[in-house]
Amino acid sequence: MGNGVSVLAAHKILIASAVAMFLGYGVWEFLRYPDPGGVGALVRGSLSAAAAVGFGVYLRSLFRRGGGTERA
Repeated sequence: MGNGVSVLAAHKILIASAVAMFLGYGVWEFLRYPDPGGVGALVRGSLSAAAAVGFGVYLRSLFRRGGGTERA
């Protein structure tokens, strides 16, 4: 239809951004563990890492699907 970015490409960009954000936040929480964060930092870091893995698997499936978009 238009010459802009496809919906699938935009979705891939947003999911990749989410993976990077979850990884960064997880690392930040793991680094906070010894002092101020305590056990809660480990829990939050682990949940963030799990979310990054989940979104990464989803992103990989999007790349396997290819670049085609469905049109109505």
